[in-house]
Amino acid sequence: MKVSIVCDHAGAGLANILKNEVTKNGCELVPLAPDIVFDDYPDAAEVMAQAVISGNTGRGILVCGSGVGVAVAANKFPGIRAAVCHDCYSAHQGVEHDRMNILCLGARIIGEEPAKEIAGIFFRAQPSVEERHIRRSEKIDSIEKKYFK
Repeated sequence: MKVSIVCDHAGAGLANILKNEVTKNGCELVPLAPDIVFDDYPDAAEVMAQAVISGNTGRGILVCGSGVGVAVAANKFPGIRAAVCHDCYSAHQGVEHDRMNILCLGARIIGEEPAKEIAGIFFRAQPSVEERHIRRSEKIDSIEKKYFK
């Protein structure tokens, strides 16, 4: 799986640490903005969202101070399912049940070791093929089509 990591200024340190976790988990790191640390989190979210939408990367990790800003901004793009997950359960359940494609982390909230563990779980999780999860995902897609014009 291709994975990208993008951050704003507050998330730069944690983002650099997480880049090493990509290959440790058998994924390919796809650099999107290799020498850029964005001052503004919406710019980071836009770069990541465009990469996921275009298929240049399969999943992404966005890091800002709290994780909330990048999540809010990323979810403004059609096809993006971004969520803040500072625990292991949410990281795998977000992919399995909700088809989350961008993990958002807060560098000022979570420590390095928990972030590495959560990232690994996010990389390894696979969307559920259970009918109830597919049905719910399709309902989310319908909402998106109705309101994203």
